[in-house]
Amino acid sequence: MDYSQFLYMKEEVSLIVVMAILFLYDLIASEKARKYFSVVACVLLGAHIIYNLIPTSTPGSAFGGMYYYTPMMTIIKSILTFGTLIVFMQADLWLKREDTKFKQGEFYFLILSTLLGMFFMIASGHFLMFFLGLEMASIPMSTLIAFDKYRHNSAEAGAKYILTAMFSSALLLFGLSFLYGACGTLYFEDIPALLTSGNYMQLAAFVFFIAGIGFKISIVPFHLWTADVYQGAPTPVTSYLSVISKGSAVFVLLTILMKVFAPMVTEWQNIIYGLIVITITIGNLFALRQKNMKRFLAFSSISQAGYILLGVIGGTAIGMASLVYYVLVYMVANLAIFGVISIIEQRTEKVSMDDYNGLYKTNPKLTFLTTLALFSLAGIPPFAGFFSKFFVFMAAFKSGFIVLVVIALLNTIISLYYYLLVVKAMYINKNDNPIEPIKTDCYTKISLTICLIGIIGLGITSIVYETITAFSYGM
Repeated sequence: MDYSQFLYMKEEVSLIVVMAILFLYDLIASEKARKYFSVVACVLLGAHIIYNLIPTSTPGSAFGGMYYYTPMMTIIKSILTFGTLIVFMQADLWLKREDTKFKQGEFYFLILSTLLGMFFMIASGHFLMFFLGLEMASIPMSTLIAFDKYRHNSAEAGAKYILTAMFSSALLLFGLSFLYGACGTLYFEDIPALLTSGNYMQLAAFVFFIAGIGFKISIVPFHLWTADVYQGAPTPVTSYLSVISKGSAVFVLLTILMKVFAPMVTEWQNIIYGLIVITITIGNLFALRQKNMKRFLAFSSISQAGYILLGVIGGTAIGMASLVYYVLVYMVANLAIFGVISIIEQRTEKVSMDDYNGLYKTNPKLTFLTTLALFSLAGIPPFAGFFSKFFVFMAAFKSGFIVLVVIALLNTIISLYYYLLVVKAMYINKNDNPIEPIKTDCYTKISLTICLIGIIGLGITSIVYETITAFSYGM
C-alpha cells in the first residue's frame, strides 16, 4: 500500500488525532482536570487550524480516485474549522450547566465527527465517498440537536431532523442509482463524458440529487424542518447547523455541478434559477412574521441560502471565490448574533424578539455587536456583508443572469426591513421589564471579538478575497 497518499489527507488525519486526544482526555481526566476541557478542546482545534493553514502546492488523489485534493479544499476546510472553533467557545457556558457538564466529551466528539464527515464530502471524487461523508455529518448532527434530551423541544427537533435526513438521503441514493444506471460509474471524473443533454434518466438523477442536497442547504421547498429544528436545538448547535453544515453542503454542490454535471449546464441552471427565486422570496416573507429569535434567524438563513446559490449558478471559478467569501462573511455575522442569543438565553431563558425591547439601555455592548452583525447580513456598507453580496451578484451578473440579480436586489430591501425590526426593538421600543445587565464569560467575549473583527475587517481588507480567488482557479 502506498502510504504517501495520506499526505493529501492532512486535514482529515490531524482532525482524527484531535478527536482521539479529546476522547482519551474524556476517559482518563480527573474531576479537577475536566474543568479545563474547553481549554484543551479549543487549543487542540486551534493547533489543527494552524497546522493545516498553508495548502499543499499540488493537487492529487488517493484511494483510486475516491478522494481528491486541491489547494482550494484546504481553504474551505480551514474556514469550516475556524467556525467550529468559535462554536466551541460560545458553547462553554451552556456546557457548564448541571445537566450538560458531564457530557462535554460527547459534545466535542460529535461536533468533530460531523466536521470530519464534511471534510470527506468536500474531498470526495466518487459518489459513494460523498454519501458516506454526508451520513457521517448528518447522523451525529441529529444527536447534537436532541442533546437537551429532557427538554421537549430538543427531542422533537432531533426527531424531525433525523426523519427528514433519512428521507432526503433516500432520495439522493435513488438519484445516484439513476446516475449509475445511465453512466455505469460513480467516479466524478468519468461521468461527464457519459452525460448527454436532454437525457431524461440523467435529468431525473440530477433532480433527486438536488432534492437530497437541498435538505442540507435549506433550499425551498426542502426547508420545512429548518425553523422547528433551529428553535428546538441547543443554541450552540443551532449556530453550528446554520453556518458550518450549510457551508459545507454548498461547497460540495458547486464542486459537483462543475465537475460532474457540466454537460447538463443548461438544465441545472434553469433548476437552480427557480430555486434561488423561491428560496430568497419565501425565506424573506416568512422571516417578517417571526417573533422567536431562533425561528427568525432560521428563515433568515433560508433566504441567505438563496443568495449563496447566486455564486453556484454560473458554475465558474469567480462563482466559487464569491461563494467561499460569502460563507466566511456570513459565518462571522451569524455566529455573532447566535453568540448574543446564546448568552441571553443561558442567563435569562428569553428568546422572544419582544424580550429584546430596550436591550440597549441595559446591555449596550451586546446590542452594538448585534446591530453590526444584522447590518452585515442585510448587506449595508461598509460592513463585510455588503461586499459578499456584491461579489455573488457580480458572479451571477457575469454569467448572464441579469434578471435574477434584479430579483435578488429587490428581495434585499425586504430583508433590510426585517433586520431593522430587531434593531428597532433593541434601540427604540420601550420595555418596562428589560433584560438585566449580563456579564459575559471569557470564552464568549473572545468569540464575539473575533466575529466583530471579521464583520469589520473582512469588508475593508482585500487580501482575503484575493487569496480565495487565486486558489479558486485551481478547483
